[in-house]
Amino acid sequence: MATSDNVTEAVDVLQQLGLKEYEARCFVGLSRLSTGTAKRLSEMTDVPRTRVYDAVRILEAQGLVEIQHSSPQRFRAVSLSEATDTLRDQYDTRVDRLRNALDDMETVDDREESSIQQVWAMTGSTAIESRTNELLDKAESEVVFVVGDESLLTDRLIDKLTGMTRSVDLLIGAPTEAIRTAIQEAIPEATTFVSGLGWLRDEGGDDEETAIGRLVLIDRSKILVSTIVPSTNEEHAIYGEGFGNGLVVIARRLMSQGEFTDG
Repeated sequence: MATSDNVTEAVDVLQQLGLKEYEARCFVGLSRLSTGTAKRLSEMTDVPRTRVYDAVRILEAQGLVEIQHSSPQRFRAVSLSEATDTLRDQYDTRVDRLRNALDDMETVDDREESSIQQVWAMTGSTAIESRTNELLDKAESEVVFVVGDESLLTDRLIDKLTGMTRSVDLLIGAPTEAIRTAIQEAIPEATTFVSGLGWLRDEGGDDEETAIGRLVLIDRSKILVSTIVPSTNEEHAIYGEGFGNGLVVIARRLMSQGEFTDG
């Protein structure tokens, strides 16, 4: 990546973390200098010289920049490790404040829109993984987890499944025997199987065909199913709960087709 691209990306990320544009530009500029004056920083970042002083004062107050009171004044950014620690602390603090504010808000229960059966859509592997982890944390009796795409079998997921309480029956399906064996070795307490669902992986089929990513059934009452778009590797999912027993039983039987191997 070219330097200009790195600068642009760094400025964008800093703005996402809460800095204003001129503050972000000045910090990135100072990160490339041992020290710099307002004149040099203005030339380097295209920030008006009068605005450099304002931006630097704010950065100093946040612990990101140090000022040498010479003539002319000179500025320098704190070390990269110190800056990232400071920004991380500020970000975590904002997230905690947001969580507390949302937790303390009064819930509006619109019973007219409530439904026994609920289905929701999600996009993005990060959000889907987070919802999957939330479901696993809430499991009380049984987890059926079918891995449709090997790329989703991450170390983080294996650690999560390995840490499941032994009071929860854990059944894990895989699209191939090789993957099933790897899962069994990594999670010996699980019951593993090669799924009989041929549509989990379309061998020799259309490479553009949307593929099943993961299927998760929790306590026979909550279901998450995801797909992966081959052209973008973007994961999409639907998540549902509150289904009647009939649908859940059918889903469980479909998901658990195959030959089982007890851990």
